[in-house]
Amino acid sequence: MSDNDQWLGAAVQRRGADVKATTKDGDTVFTCIIFLLGETVGGDKEEGRMINRFCFRVTQLLMAHGADPSECPAHESLTHICLKSFKLHFPLLRFLLESGASYNCSLHGPSCWSGFHIVFERLCSHLSSSEDDSFSADLLQKAETVLELMVASSQIPKLPSDFDINSTSCRFQGEKIKALFYSLKQLQHSPQALKHLCRVYIRQRLKPWPVDVKIKALPLPDRLKWYLLIDHGNSGEEDI
Repeated sequence: MSDNDQWLGAAVQRRGADVKATTKDGDTVFTCIIFLLGETVGGDKEEGRMINRFCFRVTQLLMAHGADPSECPAHESLTHICLKSFKLHFPLLRFLLESGASYNCSLHGPSCWSGFHIVFERLCSHLSSSEDDSFSADLLQKAETVLELMVASSQIPKLPSDFDINSTSCRFQGEKIKALFYSLKQLQHSPQALKHLCRVYIRQRLKPWPVDVKIKALPLPDRLKWYLLIDHGNSGEEDI
């Protein structure tokens, strides 16, 4: 975040602004950001990039001053919106997760809404209709990265109690989706490996975003860096 952003944030707060306030209609500080992100769908690409950059910077500013993007209701949660469109809003979602945003409803937990459930639901939905191999590969890669970001943010993944998937609805890539799901369920019910706990601890200590950039700067062997990294070869700053 730039010095100008920090100065602006401090100035706004000195004037009594409350990032946790809501209007009488239920709007939050993230309402306008969610609206603007919706305007990027199907519009001019350059304008979309400008909107995404603006939303990213404003979200940085808001979270630096204590705003919670994962509170319900779901339609007012920036994290929920980004999870539902994780392919489109991948850089912003990555920032949210690497900055400590909860991948479940921060007020009521996974029983309200769960990032894991949303990602698998969207995966099955998209892959039930698309035979495009490049689209499927990109979608799966981003889904795996998002799932890994969520797993690496807590010692034990917090899944809904009734978490399950209907792989029969996935006409394409069904086996890969099932493999992802079962590996996740196994993490929940098995003792956590020491290397996983160390990875979680180190990544937590390196927050906020961009965590992977900080990992690459650590004086560690490349093999250990590789394990700590998520989405290898990507700095996490694409399209911002």
